[in-house]
Amino acid sequence: MADLELCAAISDAFGPSGYETEAVDVIESSLGGLAAHRDSMQNLYVSLPQNVGGRPLVMLDAHTDEVGFMVQSITATGLLRIVPLGGWVEHNIPAHTFLLHNRRGETVRAVSTSKPPHFMTAAERSAPLSMESILLDAGVCSRKDATELLGLEPGLVAVPDVQFSYNDATGLMLGKAFDCRLGCAGVVEVLRALKNETLCADVTAAFSTQEEVGLRGAKITAERLRPALAICLEGTPADDNFTAPDEAQGALKKGVQIRFRDGSMVAHPGLVAFARRVAEENNIPHQCAVRTGGGTNGGSIHLAPGGVPTLVLGIPVRYAHTHYGYSAAADVDAAIALTCAILRALTPDVLRLLNPMA
Repeated sequence: MADLELCAAISDAFGPSGYETEAVDVIESSLGGLAAHRDSMQNLYVSLPQNVGGRPLVMLDAHTDEVGFMVQSITATGLLRIVPLGGWVEHNIPAHTFLLHNRRGETVRAVSTSKPPHFMTAAERSAPLSMESILLDAGVCSRKDATELLGLEPGLVAVPDVQFSYNDATGLMLGKAFDCRLGCAGVVEVLRALKNETLCADVTAAFSTQEEVGLRGAKITAERLRPALAICLEGTPADDNFTAPDEAQGALKKGVQIRFRDGSMVAHPGLVAFARRVAEENNIPHQCAVRTGGGTNGGSIHLAPGGVPTLVLGIPVRYAHTHYGYSAAADVDAAIALTCAILRALTPDVLRLLNPMA
């Protein structure tokens, strides 16, 4: 079964877009001695020890950032005005707790709040909630107390205050940032599983930053690695609670999701067909997804110089981009198993067929 301790450590790590260092530290410490290095954006690169160079390179991708907020200003009464880092739906934000790291490196807890209904006008009650009306309350009564007592200031960042848990009875994990910390855990386990195996291609993982604010880290990692193929492991939105059972394409416990298209990429049909065949031959549970919107790092990677055939393998996450997500440990297992099976099945002929430039 998936390494739940690893999933927990990466999920619990503090790391909104642009501030991923703690999450990257956790990942690097879990690599079991595999060599790793970072670039100036905190993108983390990890290569298998048996890479020899001069062969096609397969890039494994997962992003380390989570959605959060940045403090824009502090009101006279000590409330924190915030701007989003990544995509939020406004009505999911109020009445939750968040964590900030202050300028002294201490952790401060704050509550997300908006104007109480008791003080709203009739027009305000009927109006949709706006991002500008949501603030964080760290439990002070003045700007002076916020800055001097709690060390708060503009530019600090906040993440959901959630601790990972696992239910043995249901096989489901509960936690924050499963988009894409479960993908990160999956890539780590793939590297562990393959580090002593003979493969027909070199393999390098890139744990990228700032996906939630525009796929920015992956633009750098793909340009740097110039891969022949790429496989992205991603925490993808689950639809099993909102779609008819016979139409759901991201259901928990139904296996790894093979994505055909989304708002950022039309997947390489040959690579999708190859992944499906490998999954079927190895009896790996999988489901196929055609998304009308959304996007992943694949949107940047497949447009790297020369073009990169790119496959997105999803781990379904209920309630992504909120405080709490549910995911099935079995789906993490399926994503790991399919990624390993694909890499083992890549022969020189298959690589040339998928990317004639490789």
